[in-house]
Amino acid sequence: MSGIRADAIACRDAAPLVAALGTAAKQALLRAMATSLEQHAAGILAANARDMEQAADKGVQAALLDRLRLDGPRVEAMAQALREVAGLPDPVGVVTRSEVRPNGILVERVRIPLGVVAMIYEARPNVTADAAALCLMAGNAVILRGGSEALHSNTAIAEALHDALRAHGLPTAAITLVTDLSRQAMVELLQLVDLVDLAIPRGGEGLIRFVAEHARVPVIKHYKGVCHLYVDRAADAGVALDLLIDGKTSRPGVCNSLETLLVHRDMAAAFLPRAAEALQARGVELRGDERTRALVPAAIPAGDEDYAAEFLDLILAVRVVDDLEQAIAHIRRHGSDHTEVIATRDEAAAQRFVQALRSAVVMVNASSRFSDGGQLGLGAEIGISTTRLHAYGPMGAESLTVERFVVHGDGQVRHPQSRG
Repeated sequence: MSGIRADAIACRDAAPLVAALGTAAKQALLRAMATSLEQHAAGILAANARDMEQAADKGVQAALLDRLRLDGPRVEAMAQALREVAGLPDPVGVVTRSEVRPNGILVERVRIPLGVVAMIYEARPNVTADAAALCLMAGNAVILRGGSEALHSNTAIAEALHDALRAHGLPTAAITLVTDLSRQAMVELLQLVDLVDLAIPRGGEGLIRFVAEHARVPVIKHYKGVCHLYVDRAADAGVALDLLIDGKTSRPGVCNSLETLLVHRDMAAAFLPRAAEALQARGVELRGDERTRALVPAAIPAGDEDYAAEFLDLILAVRVVDDLEQAIAHIRRHGSDHTEVIATRDEAAAQRFVQALRSAVVMVNASSRFSDGGQLGLGAEIGISTTRLHAYGPMGAESLTVERFVVHGDGQVRHPQSRG
């Protein structure tokens, strides 16, 4: 038996023990995990320093280094995220619908755990803690397969979480960290249909496509985040500029950062030079169409590939559009169904924007950086789905459960037989 299959079997065997935990027990476990992270902070930061040094030696890009890096506040944020998840409503056992049928049977739809979730991710060590917390809160066991660049960090975090599991009498296999990081082992994990109920890849487009192409288990996919800000003719210029600066420059290497700015032609002359000055002062490179470059001479020509790009860097594609409908058409063509933002004081324009786009998150006069599970009230997120399966958008604990039918009767049969 291979090591990866043995790990998955142990995780599957732990899953019923997690599913049997009541709300109070899960809350206590997650709070203990948070405390354990804080107690192990020094070791976690030392492990992360090793990962950072090795990544820098390999010439890893700045955006990936930012995702990999941990410091005291980020470790504390991980612990706080676990406490926030512990404080959320327990999704397990929730009756989402109840109906008495004409024949007297009571039909309920009840949320239950998925079972075993395989989380496959790159760079971000915080995902180790976030994914574990969300899976446990939803009554699942989890298999964590992080990237080689974060191996030391992920191992240190998992050890802290395991201490809490042991203290609560639970097997450490409930949070299984894969240490065989070969592609062969990943492919084997993705094909364990008898053991793994769902795979969630989180990372670059290459990783997600690899997972989707090799998996036999169900996969939640999110290829990239090409997020747009449309500045409408009725926008408040100050609000629009704030949304732009926050969305593009606060952390450009994450999937909810802005990649394209669309500006209504009636706003372009007043807004674009001001926006360009603010962006360029923060080191942003602008790539624009002809109308943009007429107003911002420093912008370089943009092509279709720029409007479809997830730069994950201080680069922004810009286009002047004739109206709201052209902005919508542009997003439909180039978007990735992640997050779109409109800046406007026109309620009708806002409603049209929301109605016309099918992206997982649509913002009206709010930054794209709020497209995050923690910011949207999920405590933390295990990923973002743009695949419209059972979950769409940022996924929290509820998205790691499914509804099943529970039927209560009093002896009813569908085909009564004559008695005698």
